[in-house]
Amino acid sequence: AGPRALRPRVTGGAVVRRGSGGVWAEKSFCRGISSDERPKRPLTGYFRFLKENRSGFRQKNPEMSNAELIRKIAGAWKVLPASQKQVYEEARKTDWQRYEEQLATYKAQLTPAQAEALREERRRQLARRRLFKAKRELTVLGKPKRPRTGFNIFVSEHFKESEGVSPMAKLKQLFEGWRKLSNSQKQPYLQLAEDDKVRYENEMTLWETKMVELGREDLIRSKKQRSKKKSVETAKQAETAKASSHENKAKLKLEKSEE
Repeated sequence: AGPRALRPRVTGGAVVRRGSGGVWAEKSFCRGISSDERPKRPLTGYFRFLKENRSGFRQKNPEMSNAELIRKIAGAWKVLPASQKQVYEEARKTDWQRYEEQLATYKAQLTPAQAEALREERRRQLARRRLFKAKRELTVLGKPKRPRTGFNIFVSEHFKESEGVSPMAKLKQLFEGWRKLSNSQKQPYLQLAEDDKVRYENEMTLWETKMVELGREDLIRSKKQRSKKKSVETAKQAETAKASSHENKAKLKLEKSEE
């Protein structure tokens, strides 16, 4: 009898396959299915054109960076006559039909539990992709950067000079250094952080006004969020004032006892 067909096994959200070399986990999921045996999605017409012509464009433009070269090829594709584009699109359609048949065969090997685990991973992938797109859109729209904390400012000021073989080692050392600072030593950084909060609120007010003009009210913070933030800041200010008052009283008592 011939060798038994290998079937993917899902364990803890990852596909695990058994072979002559033992057991290993496929950590990456690609469009809902993860396995070396999964059929590859066919290239679009544009990417076929890119793959076919990239070396030729590179030979003619050796001084160009990769980004510049891609833009040049994209421009060439844009002005390519429809009859020539059709050749690439027809090749894609043929490959797509074969891909769907192969994918159906592959999915038929999966158990219900495996298929559900892969669908769940696919949903997580899409959620991460949507989050990335949303963040990128906010960057393009010029949303102000969030205010830094006192510790963030301390780190940025001392990161280069700190000891450590890796960024994480440097951060660990800086964290310990921050913890050892007295309140008076931390105060300059905390004050800079408060100033940055003012900067952020001012910039956000202008940015949100611009978003309203662009019809993007969906990006505006709700009044509830703003009032909650203000109440938190007011509470912090009151707590700071209270602490300062207690400190002053303690100083007066100490001065009287010394007299």
